[in-house]
Amino acid sequence: MASIEDVRRIAGGFPGVTETVNGHTSLPAWRVKSGQFAWLRDARDTDLRQLAALGRSWPDGPVLAVRVADQGEKEALLAAEPEALFSIPHFDGFPGLLVRLDALDPDRLAELVTDAWLLRAPATVAKEWLAAHGLE
Repeated sequence: MASIEDVRRIAGGFPGVTETVNGHTSLPAWRVKSGQFAWLRDARDTDLRQLAALGRSWPDGPVLAVRVADQGEKEALLAAEPEALFSIPHFDGFPGLLVRLDALDPDRLAELVTDAWLLRAPATVAKEWLAAHGLE
């Protein structure tokens, strides 16, 4: 089971990352100069109403939002890991998905956060990081 501290450790280990506080929710978010790539997300009243209308509910436990490359990747991940990953109407058309931290192990969390960081990191920084980790 992954935790918020795992998110902090993973996200904070990348070059150029700053942990901030989301002004709307007062929850932690991780960003680079080009924007957020991961942030804790709580359920808003609108989310709860929309999910209820769909016969769904917000999960218990902490939820992390992460960027993904595009709608195709989002749909593939949601189909492959429905027990850990989900979306809400607010995220329709947005390249991001929601992660139930209590349904993932830290290694899988690291993969999702790494992919999200690579999408938002400056290209030269990402390329250097990939080369340093033998992943180019």
